[in-house]
Amino acid sequence: MDKAAMTARIADGRGFIAALDQSGGSTPKALEGYGIAEGSWSTDEEMYALIHQMRARIITSPSFTGDKVVGAILFERTLDGQAAGKPVPHALHDRGVVPFLKIDKGLQPEADGVQLMKPIPGLGDLLDRARGLGVFGTKERSVVNLANKNGIDAIVRQQFEVAREVLAHGLVPIIEPEVNIKSPERGAADVLLRDGLHEALDGLTGDDQVMLKLSLPETPGLYDTLVDHPRVLHVVALSGGYHRAEACAELARNRGVIASFSRALLEDLHVDMGEDAFDRALSEAIEEIYQASVHKAVDPA
Repeated sequence: MDKAAMTARIADGRGFIAALDQSGGSTPKALEGYGIAEGSWSTDEEMYALIHQMRARIITSPSFTGDKVVGAILFERTLDGQAAGKPVPHALHDRGVVPFLKIDKGLQPEADGVQLMKPIPGLGDLLDRARGLGVFGTKERSVVNLANKNGIDAIVRQQFEVAREVLAHGLVPIIEPEVNIKSPERGAADVLLRDGLHEALDGLTGDDQVMLKLSLPETPGLYDTLVDHPRVLHVVALSGGYHRAEACAELARNRGVIASFSRALLEDLHVDMGEDAFDRALSEAIEEIYQASVHKAVDPA
């Protein structure tokens, strides 16, 4: 797929984006959920090899195709690995799945109720390498814990600074300012974030478009105006700690938003499953998330 084909695929949004980008801090938990206990590896390299095997198994499973999975977000080490005997982005292209790359390096300590991204050294070189491998876009995550306007403004400002560099390298950024769904100020934080994103989107120039990856809002439909914004290619939602059934129920209440789930996608998969059982469990998860992404329990009026 060339960039125009990938853009059309994401804009159409008939499916969802699989988040296969667990990184250093979240990898042990992801492996534990897959049935590989912490202590089953001696070095980080062995740990990353195990998580790559899991991801490659998912990507090459018969049910993981562009019919219902329109995109997949990769960790940098997955970008450099192989699936089906070829670079992972190429394997995704073969299945009609648009590849994205997680580029952030984790979070800074909390200040003003938020956690900004750590600096991203060598970002330009990474973006060039990703584009050369056929990657369409990037994802960069920060976290909102409280409804602090100064903190949320700082997150939006930082996210769009990175986004502009991504756009300059010919890639499409997924901006991910995650609102903690356990925050005691969640609803107010959702509103402040929505308003800050609107202002930043209005400041984009030329024909630039971005994507937004947001927590499912406390008030369904709160992000409708972001869904409709001409600078937004698509809005996707993270599961944010919800189990799949609950995440899908919340997703279905938000018009125009498709999933970008990680744990909610993988929660029934286990390392000891045979290939048929593994693909059956993955297929059931894909179907449930697909239905919530494209068929909405929302009054069209």
